[in-house]
Amino acid sequence: MSHSIPEKQWAQVIEKTGGPVDYKQIPVQKPGPDEVLVNIKFSGVCHTDLHAVNGDWPLPTKLPLVGGHEGAGVVVAKGDLVNDIEIGDHAGVKWLNGSCLACDFCQQADEPLCPKALLSGYTVDGTFQQYCIAKAAHVARLHKDIPLDRVAPVLCAGITVYKGLKESGARPGQTVAIVGAGGGLGSLACQYAKAMGLRVIGIDTGDEKKEMVTGQLGAKAFVDFAKTENLVKDVQAATEDGLGPHAVILVAVNEKPFQQAAEYVRPRGTVVAIGLPAGAYLRAPVFESVIKMITIKGSYVGNRKDTSEALDFFRQGVINAPFKVVGMSELQKVYDLMHEGKIAGRYVVDTSK
Repeated sequence: MSHSIPEKQWAQVIEKTGGPVDYKQIPVQKPGPDEVLVNIKFSGVCHTDLHAVNGDWPLPTKLPLVGGHEGAGVVVAKGDLVNDIEIGDHAGVKWLNGSCLACDFCQQADEPLCPKALLSGYTVDGTFQQYCIAKAAHVARLHKDIPLDRVAPVLCAGITVYKGLKESGARPGQTVAIVGAGGGLGSLACQYAKAMGLRVIGIDTGDEKKEMVTGQLGAKAFVDFAKTENLVKDVQAATEDGLGPHAVILVAVNEKPFQQAAEYVRPRGTVVAIGLPAGAYLRAPVFESVIKMITIKGSYVGNRKDTSEALDFFRQGVINAPFKVVGMSELQKVYDLMHEGKIAGRYVVDTSK
């Protein structure tokens, strides 16, 4: 199957920290020996992309930068050393664009912790372009029966929340609270939790999000943090025995929820931080943390095995990320909505528009 690769392509480029993004033509790169070139058809838009534009994190981005790290498309070229993926195969470009595969972390399947990790749309150009380079070892293998627009949000948001749920240690039949349940990460976390046999309490605000979380996402309860007078008591009351959830998954985009979770998680429970609000700190009362024997931990992105497992759930039809498709040329509008907190679910950009 041959694919004619153009010299130039459309992309969304950040020239300086703080933006704006500039929709323009740039050259198509050629893959190195261990790399593939993926013709990106669709890319999810993640809050991390906005952090990259704004320079919110202590990790510097490359400049100029093509953002994006949830790209789904077709392999159109590959390096000489790549022999386990073919031209015409469907592939996903994730946040982890590549790693050394030789350090302690890579050897123990913790490749996201590799000190030489390459990050799509952050330290290397990402998926808001029509043709994207990635290390062949790290692209997600996508079955051709998977719709590329629907799977795009799973490539970061889905894998990340699935990993966090695994890290929480919550077992089937137990209860998990998902903070930020109506957002891009949260809407997937609700579904993965349900697919893993967990009871879900959604924490977020707004009637549209409440309807989505308790309706199509199947949460047992919803606590609106803007309307409640006592969040801690309401979350605990929503559990079977009133003692609080066995795990809390924090995917919120502001700091306050990260400082409340330790108060309502049940004894021996686990608080898992996934969202990355700029400049935020975790805080927990030492006395309660000790006598309740709670665990507070961070969970980053999934490894290659987590990726294939998360995609298997998606193929089984139990994960359906609520999303809206817009042309890639409209990316700035998506960032504006994100900045205003007006997005329920996920936006996906179509690179052909």
